[in-house]
Amino acid sequence: MIGVLGGYGAVGGHAARLLARWGAGPLRIGGRDDVRAKQLAAQLRHAEAVVVDTGDPASLAAFVRGCDLVVNCAGPSHRTSQQVTFAALMAGAHLVDAGGGGRLDHVRTAVGERTALYDAGALPGLSGLLPRHLAAEHFDSVHGLTAYAGVLDRFTPTGADDYLDGVLDGANEPLAAWRDGARRSGTLHRLTDHRLPYFVREVTAFPYLDAEAERLAHDLSLTYGDWYTAVDGGHLAAALAEARTADRAEAVAALCRATALDTAGRTPYVTLLVQLDGVRAGRPTTRTAVLRAPGIAQLTGAVTAVAALAVLRGEVPHGTHWADTALHPVTSLARLTDEPGLCDLHVHESTIHELTTVEEGAL
Repeated sequence: MIGVLGGYGAVGGHAARLLARWGAGPLRIGGRDDVRAKQLAAQLRHAEAVVVDTGDPASLAAFVRGCDLVVNCAGPSHRTSQQVTFAALMAGAHLVDAGGGGRLDHVRTAVGERTALYDAGALPGLSGLLPRHLAAEHFDSVHGLTAYAGVLDRFTPTGADDYLDGVLDGANEPLAAWRDGARRSGTLHRLTDHRLPYFVREVTAFPYLDAEAERLAHDLSLTYGDWYTAVDGGHLAAALAEARTADRAEAVAALCRATALDTAGRTPYVTLLVQLDGVRAGRPTTRTAVLRAPGIAQLTGAVTAVAALAVLRGEVPHGTHWADTALHPVTSLARLTDEPGLCDLHVHESTIHELTTVEEGAL
């Protein structure tokens, strides 16, 4: 039995549908809304609906009882992750969490012979898997990275709360970069009216260095690494600038309003750009991977489903892990790109700047 918490939501619903389509299950769809849970369960083979409140230990314990795997898509994950983890482990189940990666130290000693996998979403998660995929497929060694992550989509209050938790977390440092094997503060600056390939409009690029980027830099032995969030819309950029000093509830509401305004009349998208510089067959090599998807919730749910499938098939060792370090990057990207209409991945033998120049020349 696979229990999917938040199983009828935008993220959880997509994860549940993919797992059902891939033949995993039976599924237990959980949430506070009995009607919505039953509606989704009725659409899936071998699925049941169970009302559950993640804030109620007895309700949560009843939901996870009998599950082999618990998939946590209930949010905000920074509030639900720890109690869901301990409920799943007490029931003898494995765990896959779309978020929650900042709290691994709290649960490491409790996992035992089970698997607990965190940050199994798009950002973070796929944002760490994509560079590892590119490195594994096209390089013998790498020394440099430049990455941009852009999302044009509406925030739900839950999504905005989790996003702010990631942005404001102490491990996420604005303007920092990776230089000569270490984190360097104040290295980069915000880029305004910045042109990037595969982005229709100019963006504001906010540099940052977070825990996932730092793990990646260590694992790939990078000499330098620059990570940016590409914000396509003035309202979200303004809301983010005020978020650090605002009350959390006010900041969440402001982000929801901002994304509603920025997406009005426009088509949502997710675009990830990753440029790696390194060596292959003794020769200097540069490759740029471009991954595009039509929405952040669908992409996050798909990555969560891929992670759940990997745990079910024994592809992830026992213990506590982040998804970007524990999932096989080539296998994971293949499962995502094989799913029709979910995302496209292209690799170019050029830099991001060269791709931008080509696009401008074509226009």
